Amino acid sequence: MSAPKLKSDSKYDDYDFPTTSPNAQSGHPGHTTPEQDAQVFQLRTQLEQAGYSERLDTLSMVRWRKDLNVDNLVRNFDYKEKPKVFEYYPQYYHKTDKDGRPVYIEQLGGIDLTAMYKITTGERMVQNLVVEYEKLVDPRLPACSRKSGQLLETCCSIMDLKGVGLSKVSSVYGYVKQVSAISQNYYPERLGKLYMINAPWGFSGVFSVVKGFLDPVTVDKIHILGSGYQSELLAQVPKENLPKLFGGTCDCEGSCALSDAGPWQDPQWAKTPKWAKSKSEASQIVDDEPTSTIPTHDPKQAPPPTLRPQGAGAKEQMPMGHS
Repeated sequence: MSAPKLKSDSKYDDYDFPTTSPNAQSGHPGHTTPEQDAQVFQLRTQLEQAGYSERLDTLSMVRWRKDLNVDNLVRNFDYKEKPKVFEYYPQYYHKTDKDGRPVYIEQLGGIDLTAMYKITTGERMVQNLVVEYEKLVDPRLPACSRKSGQLLETCCSIMDLKGVGLSKVSSVYGYVKQVSAISQNYYPERLGKLYMINAPWGFSGVFSVVKGFLDPVTVDKIHILGSGYQSELLAQVPKENLPKLFGGTCDCEGSCALSDAGPWQDPQWAKTPKWAKSKSEASQIVDDEPTSTIPTHDPKQAPPPTLRPQGAGAKEQMPMGHS
């Protein structure tokens, strides 16, 4: 019996990293049925007929990016206010776990949208979210796949709940709703493991109720831990890859949160992302003026409506930002 292999299209597919998922489940890359392959071919044909010509490769084919100006955004977005925003809400990728996957970290305890909106806007925060997702898809995951020798499609996420109280819930609800919609609708199934650390008293009880509404596969990926989380977290993330703040030994120059350290920065594994090779679109740097149609909201008003994908279904709830 031949080894599983991604059914590729020579017109669009030119990969230099493993493309067969180690997760041998139907529908995953390299484990598709003839019927599923036919559906991909049909969708690509429909997109071509509709005038789409970019990002139609088998692994990352999506349709919504044109409507939100994503291709231009990822090439040109300059989040110059990031260091100041991170004083309230650090969100960053940092090295890899023991399975070779990118580690994604969020610290939620300092979120203060009133203060953050004096530094940036809701529009630009969501734009940054989309850009970082795009950089996860390429170059981060391909670099990790090259280094590990197998296709990696998910992340190990750490959500630090230290300092999170009920008083903050209402003020961040609209933002959480919006970015969660983007996560689950447009970048589904990126969650490998999720460690929720420093969970406040009573959180496990609340989650035990909530998990009844979640997919069992997703529930198995989530670990709720209190302040004594270090041993379980270090069983998944090498000590040298985990920031000192969380019990590791890593202390990147200038801060781990701003280093973007990982295989995607190593010339041995990193390659120029496909979006950087694509033909440039006529536009100015995405700086002070909104250039996408991502809806924004006023934190004092009702949360925005959930974004809907075109032809893609929501599959699992992700962390607030990434997964």
